Formats: sequence, C-alpha cells, structure tokens
Amino acid sequence: MYWVVLVISGILEAVWATALGRSEGFTRLWPSIVFGVALVLSMGGLAYAMRGIPVGTAYAVWVGIGAALTVGYAMFSGEEALSLVKVLLILGLVGCIVGLKLVGGEH
Repeated sequence: MYWVVLVISGILEAVWATALGRSEGFTRLWPSIVFGVALVLSMGGLAYAMRGIPVGTAYAVWVGIGAALTVGYAMFSGEEALSLVKVLLILGLVGCIVGLKLVGGEH
C-alpha cells in the first residue's frame, strides 16, 4: 500500500508543479488552488509512504515520478521542446525509479 500511495503522490507532484507554473506567480486563481490542493495531498502521501519505505528511496522515487511526468507533460503540450535526448533521459530516470523499487526493501 505504501508504494501505491507513493506513486499517486509522485503524480500529484507533477500536478502541483505544472499548476505552479500556470499560476503565474499566484496571480491566477484556479491554477493557484490546484497547486495548493495537489501540494498538500502530495506531501501528505509522501509522509504516509515514508512510514513503510526508507526516506531516501521514497523521496527519490517521489521526485523522479514528479520530474518525469512534469517534463513529459510539458513536451506533450508543446510548452517544452521535444527531443530524442530528453525522451531517453526521462526513460533512464524511470528505469532508475523502477530499479529503486526492485532493490529497495521496506523497513
């Protein structure tokens, strides 16, 4: 269950990061609200997941999922240039996340 919550929290990290960018410095209401709600849920889920997953592994996976999804969405939506090198680097990041799951033991 900890891993499921961690993955959902990583997805929510991408949501709040994207909303933060769209809030234009908190001058736009709805992106600012989405940012706040997603941030609280993401951090709460990360804190919960750390009850059963070591802090280093949990944080690395959370950040990795959030970063990969954030840049992936930005490339998909056209906000960021798409390149083969970026796609390969994101795939490498995802591979590292999977690797942490495979070698990391719960405590």
